[in-house]
Amino acid sequence: MASRATVYDVAERAGVSIATVSHTFRQPQKVRPETRELVLEAARVLGYVPSGSARGLAKGRSQALGLYAFDMFLPSDLNAPPASLDALVRRELDGPADARRFPLYVDEIQRGFELEARRMGRTVMLGSGASRDALGSIDLAGSVDGLAIFPGGAERDLLEYVGRGVPVVIFSSPPMDDTLHHITVANEAAVRELVDHLVGRHGHRSVVFLGELAAPDIGARFRAFQAALGAHGLPVPEEPFDTTTLTADSLRSLREAIASGRVPDALVCATDQLALAVLDVLARHGLRVPEDVAVTGFDGILAGRLSRPTLTTVRQPFASMGRLAVRILIDTAAGVEHPRSYVLPTRLVIGASCGCG
Repeated sequence: MASRATVYDVAERAGVSIATVSHTFRQPQKVRPETRELVLEAARVLGYVPSGSARGLAKGRSQALGLYAFDMFLPSDLNAPPASLDALVRRELDGPADARRFPLYVDEIQRGFELEARRMGRTVMLGSGASRDALGSIDLAGSVDGLAIFPGGAERDLLEYVGRGVPVVIFSSPPMDDTLHHITVANEAAVRELVDHLVGRHGHRSVVFLGELAAPDIGARFRAFQAALGAHGLPVPEEPFDTTTLTADSLRSLREAIASGRVPDALVCATDQLALAVLDVLARHGLRVPEDVAVTGFDGILAGRLSRPTLTTVRQPFASMGRLAVRILIDTAAGVEHPRSYVLPTRLVIGASCGCG
């Protein structure tokens, strides 16, 4: 990696003191908004990230790796009312264990990341924030030798900016023309195999896709879905049947189809989490899965194996994705070249929700 820009470089470019630069990243509330923006713009231009725990360590290395998630929490968790510790403990102990909340795919990748980091003698620092929470990811990047990110809705220029200071790996992101490292899976082949199963094995002719296309991997799955339908000579939709997000008003298009009695034969959901919500909606309206409608997911999280019916889905190698990210970050920080993109294989997991078993 090239030499990092320093706090002195940023201060000189922004025309402020080094104390102001430090406050901008460590205590932004102490800096006037217009001054803070001057400092951030100078940092962007120079590719500066604050050097937190790395400062003063041998060879400028912290021996720590970072794992950062943008917007990866479930809305029901984020919107939960505040409660005392006693109330939280009672709620957790008295309520049923909910595999739909944990472990999710983020948790499984994190487990692989932490196991590999430990094997390699590295510590792990965790961070999370909203899509535009630039300071959070920048601050974490300044304290580690490399950063792996679940991008969520993060701005591409923010990710590239962070990548100018430390090696960066983006999960669930297809190859792109940038300097970052990307880890994804063979979405296209997986969805093609899933559609082939629904159409060829079960004879479904009305097959639709549900999912929001903002995330790159979901977009890749929908494009593969379109191609697979076309290969079977079926009508190809221009957009998903339901571009839902998991909120209180989820699955409006599906609920409208149920009300009108025009539910498709099979619902291909972009994620397992969405598929589980679809199962709930169908059950509330008296529709049986798979007798009345088939449902499939994508991810292979634990909750899909515990649901009734069990979920037909595509399993991603989550732990291996986390382990690979650690190897890329350590090697890149040491000057070892790695391919910019890795595409890992998947496996079709047949459950009962498609009509098998």
